[in-house]
Amino acid sequence: MDDAAFAAAVAQTFKKLIKAIDAADPDVVECDSTGDMVTITASKTGEKVVVNTQRAVHQIWVAGKGVGVHFSWSADGRWLDDKQKGLELNAWISECVESASGHRLSL
Repeated sequence: MDDAAFAAAVAQTFKKLIKAIDAADPDVVECDSTGDMVTITASKTGEKVVVNTQRAVHQIWVAGKGVGVHFSWSADGRWLDDKQKGLELNAWISECVESASGHRLSL
């Protein structure tokens, strides 16, 4: 994957993520977004899930549930964890947000 393809895949992924957060009740979960990072905050507990790009290695990194997981773009067009544990980015983000806030994102 070249830099342009990575940037396009990240932009699409972040757009979908932000749309899902915006659809949620802000009394439950909200987010802040900068170009390379989305920080999701559980409103009641203040617990955070951070989704960040790792441009140099063309990955997305997610910190949540007390761990950090790196995801790489797969040949079949999905973000999969780089340790081959079977984690998919959208499912992992949803799981982390649900753990922090009790709200399951629809991604």
